Amino acid sequence: MADEKKAAQQKVAVKKTDEKLKFFARVKKWFRDMKSELKKVVWPTPKQTAKNTGVALVVIVVCAVVLWGFDSAAQATVRALIDIFA
Repeated sequence: MADEKKAAQQKVAVKKTDEKLKFFARVKKWFRDMKSELKKVVWPTPKQTAKNTGVALVVIVVCAVVLWGFDSAAQATVRALIDIFA
């Protein structure tokens, strides 16, 4: 029974090569792997891209307005303190 398990494990074992691929072979393999991965990507439609861009721009504008408001409030506070103690 133990011999059968050992034999099954040896068949499943992955063959490892000790050879290191040459530079251009590695570059070629990298591009081949990249191409195969890019085929798996689910690309957004132009409509989804436009919608996401619009949302991002709105969020940027809202953040800019909020930061401007805090900056103005801080500036007013500092000027008031300077006027009081100067």
